[in-house]
Amino acid sequence: MAVHFATSLVVTILANTVAAGTYLSTSNLVGQGLLDAFYWQTMSDPSHGRVNYVSESTAQSSGLVSVSGNQVTLRADSTNVLNPSGPGRNSFRLETYDQYTTHVAVFDIAHMPEGCGTWPEVGDNWPSEGEIDIIEGVNSQGSNLFSFHTGGKCSMPSSRSMTGNPSGSLDCDVYDTNDTGCSVSVNDPNNFGPSFNRNGGGWYAIERTPSFVKMYFWERGSSSVPSDVQYPGSSVNPDNWGTPTAYYPNTDCDFSSQLGAQNIIINLTFCGDWAGNSGVWASSGCPSDCVDYVNNNPSAFGGAYFTFKSINIYE
Repeated sequence: MAVHFATSLVVTILANTVAAGTYLSTSNLVGQGLLDAFYWQTMSDPSHGRVNYVSESTAQSSGLVSVSGNQVTLRADSTNVLNPSGPGRNSFRLETYDQYTTHVAVFDIAHMPEGCGTWPEVGDNWPSEGEIDIIEGVNSQGSNLFSFHTGGKCSMPSSRSMTGNPSGSLDCDVYDTNDTGCSVSVNDPNNFGPSFNRNGGGWYAIERTPSFVKMYFWERGSSSVPSDVQYPGSSVNPDNWGTPTAYYPNTDCDFSSQLGAQNIIINLTFCGDWAGNSGVWASSGCPSDCVDYVNNNPSAFGGAYFTFKSINIYE
């Protein structure tokens, strides 16, 4: 997973005894402190996107990263027409220094990247330790996918206690599913892309234990947002959050072998294996060809940015 905060990084470690289901705050990431919790990766894009992941210094000099109070904004280049034989559109890929196993993470997000060709992600690393995607979608399509990927045998029951809908295969093994894993779509109409942004964003959260992974979404202004999510403090208790949006039990999946310690990753790519797939591109109502569109329409990516209000980690 990936986490950052503005102002300074605040780390609170509490040792008092707490009730079952309660996790204690270990990282309250806002503003500059959020950025300080991550390092910038300038690697080749593993999803083969039309993207050029830049360093932090390049992002700063190009205006692709900014801190305003407690908020952090990460954006892609929206000014330059690209040379077809040159590198892709400048963007960001950040990974936390810290790794996490049993924990809760809450992401308060005011804006996510939108537009044809975009493929925003917030999730955990792949491949050797599994991958959990908390935010993943393409081309401003209407629904976020919570996704779960493993490198070995792992499947999910068709009937589970969750509000989201299984999407695609129940088999999470990427070698069985051509890297798609098993996903759950979010039913809330304001959970992704332009509708999420018009509504002022919302909260995504994950609880990971040795026996399950649960993921949640609450839109901004919803009366169902738990108080310990909306007003982060010294602890959270997901047992009080109600039915999760996505539920991944280990009933037919050995988490001890399929999920290792995870880093949080925040990235924005373009086109690639999913967003640039010809069928997905056409079904999204996007014009031309994905790579040509990304190369020649920089102004289309003025909305291709994340704004994080905070990331809170509890362990």
